[in-house]
Amino acid sequence: MIIKNREELISSGLRARAVELIESGIKSVMPAELMQSAVKFNRHTKKLTVMEHTYYAMHSRVFVIGGGKASGQMAEELEKILGPDNITAGVVNCKSTGYKTEKISLIRAGHPLPDEAGVHGVREMLAMKARYNIGKEDLVICLISGGGSALMPCPTTIVTLEDQQAITELLLKCGADIKEINTVRKHVSFTAGGSLGKFYQPATVISLIISDVVGDDLGTIASGPTFPDSTTFKDAYHVLQKYGLLDKAPAHVTEYIQMGCDGRVPETPKELNNCDNHIIGNNRMALEAMAEKARDMGLKPFIITAGLTSDTTMQAFRLAEDMKTGHYRGFSVILLGGETTPTLPENAGKGGRNQHFAAASMLAMQGMRAPWLVASIGTDGSDYMTDIAGAMIDDRSLQQAREMGVNVEHYVERFDSNSMFEKLGRSLIITGPTGTNVGDVILYLSG
Repeated sequence: MIIKNREELISSGLRARAVELIESGIKSVMPAELMQSAVKFNRHTKKLTVMEHTYYAMHSRVFVIGGGKASGQMAEELEKILGPDNITAGVVNCKSTGYKTEKISLIRAGHPLPDEAGVHGVREMLAMKARYNIGKEDLVICLISGGGSALMPCPTTIVTLEDQQAITELLLKCGADIKEINTVRKHVSFTAGGSLGKFYQPATVISLIISDVVGDDLGTIASGPTFPDSTTFKDAYHVLQKYGLLDKAPAHVTEYIQMGCDGRVPETPKELNNCDNHIIGNNRMALEAMAEKARDMGLKPFIITAGLTSDTTMQAFRLAEDMKTGHYRGFSVILLGGETTPTLPENAGKGGRNQHFAAASMLAMQGMRAPWLVASIGTDGSDYMTDIAGAMIDDRSLQQAREMGVNVEHYVERFDSNSMFEKLGRSLIITGPTGTNVGDVILYLSG
């Protein structure tokens, strides 16, 4: 059971169906299932096949590195597939541990803000190259998933961990999208933007990736540690300039980025001949699984997109208008995925973009005639709050709020959705860390 408070949420037929659909989507992108589908290993011939590509010859050694919200489960499953005896050593940074591995050391690190444990884990990954004299005949498997940018921090020369923490927090709050955030991250890190892959040259590096990024941009997922970087120091400078952060950012961050712009420190690698990157799971897979489940339930699903972006509030109102005007008439389940970007006021309250999407939808869906439900969920189980995945509202939620004297408009304006849903009850979706991450899924159901 993925949703821990499902009994609390299920107070109607629509809500019961929604819970089933949400769980089917998340289950479909759990790391164990994705790894089993993508990775095959023949223990007799010592051949490793990833997405129909064969890499592992008998004389090679295998090392495992990586980081992300799903990396713990990925590491556990990789050991089952290969067998511990076929792995020489490994270090993987995770948001939560509790997974069983023999050869791969799992290090619990900080997210969304990087911490010292994450830095220690990355240093251990890098130290393996000299410790084991990793060379051309060796294979390095890198396990990457959403959250990897924060979970695999490695500050550059003058940039400290505290600097990385501060700039990450500023970028998260200013309204920058994930590509812009990672453009800056790549240029204040020793391992992001392809630098981790370059470090292990001449060994072959195979990255197994669960994508949480709209469009599956390999340069954006976890800041692309094993993928050539198309962004530059000047791009990073422009992001800081765009959001008014040049004076607010730590001095060492702006100084280092300026050094890069002036050519005084090398750019991130623009080509990597030793790295192959494979996406083994993404948002579209979760949506397809939800649609299949809906059909099994006798419902008619329609997937609008797996690439939803832009402002959270604006999208909630735009989609509500489409629903109310019958744009998707004939379908009882409407599905979307992606990652919107909330623009927070100065004194924002508690809650993440999924909770805010649901809160804004309470207002936006006024006037919808048929019984309806809207749910917005982070597949990682953390909507900027450790245990809250998102929220679910229906055609009775706004009336309930009015009867309780809850000023919905006030909470929406302050981006204080979590406080509002705590008062309303039967709205917050609680999963805790799911062990995977393919971005957000949004569900509209009509009765």
